[in-house]
Amino acid sequence: MEDSRKLQEIIDGAGSVVFFGGAGVSTESGIPDFRSVDGLYHQKYDYPPETILSHTFFVRNTREFYRFYRDKMLCLDVQPNATHKKLAEMEQKGKLKAVVTQNIDGLHQLAGSKKVMELHGSIHRNYCQRCGKSYDARYMLEYEGEIPLCECGGVIKPDVVLYEEGLDQKTIQDSIYYISHADVLIIGGTSLAVYPAAGLIDYFKGDHLVVINKSPTPRDRFADLLISDSIGKVLGAVQV
Repeated sequence: MEDSRKLQEIIDGAGSVVFFGGAGVSTESGIPDFRSVDGLYHQKYDYPPETILSHTFFVRNTREFYRFYRDKMLCLDVQPNATHKKLAEMEQKGKLKAVVTQNIDGLHQLAGSKKVMELHGSIHRNYCQRCGKSYDARYMLEYEGEIPLCECGGVIKPDVVLYEEGLDQKTIQDSIYYISHADVLIIGGTSLAVYPAAGLIDYFKGDHLVVINKSPTPRDRFADLLISDSIGKVLGAVQV
């Protein structure tokens, strides 16, 4: 297949590859995304997911927030797929310098990736809003009450960037550093519809921009290589 051959040539010739990924990376592990036909936006809830996953809603309707969050966001039994594993292998071989992800599931780390910038936080980090004590995702999922509480009585909040909240500045700075120093930037499994995360692509000044996504993205016309296929199928076939 011509696209696969060209992708292999680009990666072989690169000294520094950075991967920028979104929900499409994790859907192949069974985690629902937001905007696809089967995604969360097309399911029926009392409120739209974008409303539920907002700072205002968390503060005003904490019980309803956690009903949705624990049901749909805490996918703790899923496993890394071919994409996660290949990226971890590429990092171990010194080819991949960093993963910049919009996902909050921690699957890149579970697969073995070390240098991961989590733009939107992680379900695996949770903090008491009163005393700051940290809790893992399993505690949040298995907590018997409707709203997970700290032993001090404070409400625990996931370290996840909700709508209306700003991204962590250090994570942004680290992402900009790696993207701006990459020879090759591979964008995969993202519609590039969520800002400011998607705007980080503007910092890429390297040799080859590769876009691997089933649906069109705003960056398709700038890509040196555009592949409209499963990210796991495409990356899984790469030899490192």
